[in-house]
Amino acid sequence: MKINPTSFVAILLVIAACSTKPEQQTPPNIILLISDDQSWTDYSFMGHETIQTPRIDQLANEGLTFTYGYATAPLCSPSLASMITGLFPHQHGILGNDPVFETEGPRYREQWLQQRKELYNEYEKQFEELATIPDLLKQKGYVSLQTGKWWLGHYGTGGFDDGMTHGDPTRGGRHGDEGLKIGREGLQTVYDFIDDAQTNEKPFFVWYAPFLPHAPHTPPDSILAKYTDKTPSEAVARYWAMCEWFDITCGQLMDDIERRGLSENTLFVYVTDNGWIQDPDKVNRYAPRSKREPYEMGIRTPIMFRWQGKIVPEMNTTDAVSAIDIATTILGINEIEPTADMQGINVLDKQVLEGRDMIFAENFAHDFSSLDSSVYHRMAIDLPYKLILPDPMNQPEDQVELFNIVDDPHEENNLVATDPGKVKELTARIEQWWVE
Repeated sequence: MKINPTSFVAILLVIAACSTKPEQQTPPNIILLISDDQSWTDYSFMGHETIQTPRIDQLANEGLTFTYGYATAPLCSPSLASMITGLFPHQHGILGNDPVFETEGPRYREQWLQQRKELYNEYEKQFEELATIPDLLKQKGYVSLQTGKWWLGHYGTGGFDDGMTHGDPTRGGRHGDEGLKIGREGLQTVYDFIDDAQTNEKPFFVWYAPFLPHAPHTPPDSILAKYTDKTPSEAVARYWAMCEWFDITCGQLMDDIERRGLSENTLFVYVTDNGWIQDPDKVNRYAPRSKREPYEMGIRTPIMFRWQGKIVPEMNTTDAVSAIDIATTILGINEIEPTADMQGINVLDKQVLEGRDMIFAENFAHDFSSLDSSVYHRMAIDLPYKLILPDPMNQPEDQVELFNIVDDPHEENNLVATDPGKVKELTARIEQWWVE
């Protein structure tokens, strides 16, 4: 039998095409941008009339942005621990910033730091046993970098391959130490890490949690000058300038990714650890009903996901999401199963997102010990409602509060007396969630 050479070649091409495996998607690089002490209102795109945040606005407009996002707690250490693990504070055990202990020296000085470290070692060891985003991303060949705020000793406690924080109390280790230089003193550490990752052809995860706009509010004079004539309060002007300074550093990272030609394969995620209302009379101080409190100005934050060409831009103003969703969403993008204890969802899955009816948050003492002795408030957000349930033992003077946070975002009108049915419903859901 004679075979036509042209037909033979065609047959081989068909066989080759049929046997070729589908091309696997390259894992995206991931940069997690974490603002430190900034209210949900303090962005141009969220309606602030003075603060300029053009680069974060750009992220918001180019990504999937949730305007009703929530930290798990209104304090940095438990909030950040939730982001990296996808667990609530009562699950991961980091309830506050510092353990309770009798001090023998001035707070935050070397002797105090060493005493703290001795007690905190127990929490670090427990935390090291938990699966973190860097731990789980190793399955897909990622390398990871920690910069900025980090409360859990050495960066390796969180599963990072590289980092800035050493955690040594004799060198000021408590909440970031050398890591706190990032952003305020440039971004070279991040640039160098990305250089190495590209050289080794590795996808990368960057934890960018600078000490911005966190106090001390010491913005560059050039930025401060833009705000000094817009408010009679120096304290407010300094805070506003810090928000813009943080925005500038986010833009520098975005520009670096663009310069490298990586924008279409880099996921940017944005969130704030907790809120802040600037005290107009005291530089570097926050006002009531913000940081460390269960109100919107303490726990609400925009949460956004930008991946050019992959995630359709949308300004979502109807669904409430949580910082615990960040880990689950990142894992979902990489087809990695979340751990059994993770309660977050992949917010890119619209069916799952629409099927969730509420989210939760919690508030503990700054200096913590046991769960029972440290819990102050538990919160449920079921838009448009939010219930704040104080702990009767630890906060006996606080009242149960119910707000319509869509119509009343600054929580001025307590609806407990007018809607007892909703109070009963959300209280039962909080109690059920707490024991799950």
